[in-house]
Amino acid sequence: MKISGGRKALLRTTVVLAAALGVFLIAFFRLRPEKTEVVPGTSYVEYERGKIETIVSDSTVADPESDNAYRGEQLMTVKVTTGRYAGETLLVSNYVGPVYGQPLKEGDGVSLTISTYENGDHKATVYEYDRFGALAFVVALFFLVTILVGGRTGAKSLVALIVTVLCLFGILLPALLKGAPTLPTVFLVCAYVAIVSFTILGGVRRKSICAAVGTVAGMAAALLFALLAQKLTKIDGLRIADIQPILQLRQTGTPIGLKGLLAAGIVVSALGAVMDVAMSIASSLEEVHAANRSLGFRELFRSGMNIGRDMVGTMTNTLILAFLGSSFVLILYLYSLSLQRWQLLTSAYVAIEVISGVASSTGMILAIPLTAAFSSFLLSREHSPADGKSR
Repeated sequence: MKISGGRKALLRTTVVLAAALGVFLIAFFRLRPEKTEVVPGTSYVEYERGKIETIVSDSTVADPESDNAYRGEQLMTVKVTTGRYAGETLLVSNYVGPVYGQPLKEGDGVSLTISTYENGDHKATVYEYDRFGALAFVVALFFLVTILVGGRTGAKSLVALIVTVLCLFGILLPALLKGAPTLPTVFLVCAYVAIVSFTILGGVRRKSICAAVGTVAGMAAALLFALLAQKLTKIDGLRIADIQPILQLRQTGTPIGLKGLLAAGIVVSALGAVMDVAMSIASSLEEVHAANRSLGFRELFRSGMNIGRDMVGTMTNTLILAFLGSSFVLILYLYSLSLQRWQLLTSAYVAIEVISGVASSTGMILAIPLTAAFSSFLLSREHSPADGKSR
């Protein structure tokens, strides 16, 4: 019995996704962190949810010098809703300052820091306002908009997004904390995410294969450019602004590689843009080829480059602005110091932002000719109905 082309593609897609699921489950359970059991007679800290019942006292006041942010302390009774102390009402303090905490009212949900001491006594303070419900609503709204606008493709993109998040938190981060080599691990996980995402979105078809190859090649280009820039500027992951807590983890026995974290972060941040560009080029060339099957490699490649050039300007701006936006507060602070030109340009902060933005953009830009070349090669080999010859 002859299997149709559509069924073959569906079968290939099912096989690839099943294999990818198997790889994910094996990696997930091998890397899953061990649960830490609470030893009786020792002190420990837990984070649980609760709901404010009454405000006993409130000394918070607005501070004009801090843009009217609040300062002070609240004393309240909170009913714990999760964990070993669920159902218990505790007297809790809420410390408020310009950069931490906020005044709360009766009925608000809170996240509690509950400290249990060796003798069994326990004390709680407000850790943060409970934002879980609000975040869930925001995410649900995003899902709804994506599905309403994108339809079936939008739903597939959400599945791919969930896979990406699961891979980052279920595989990549645990692997790094267990001492896996930073750069190879990040690159392989990102390549896995790209392949699975394209398979979910388009199945195992020529367009998806070309986009996946272009994405992996673009990420490799971004990684190599980042390593070159690091070497030239004599900077690495140890100079990242937030590296101190991770350095302390390594000093206390967690075998995480630190120097490669800068380049690793560049690869992760570039992944989305490179995937976008690669799929756009592969999809456009499929349409060009469908309209004129007599086109050879040169004509197809030229078309792909013409399409890609129109994308370079906006996508480069997108990546550069994304990096600048993520460090906007730091940039504002540095600007406020009225630093001398060479003091600013030779600082590690500026070097890291420049390397991050430029390396990611370079990977995205180079993904255009790489995807165009691979797509043109495969498309030009297809037989033309007009002459019956392979091109």
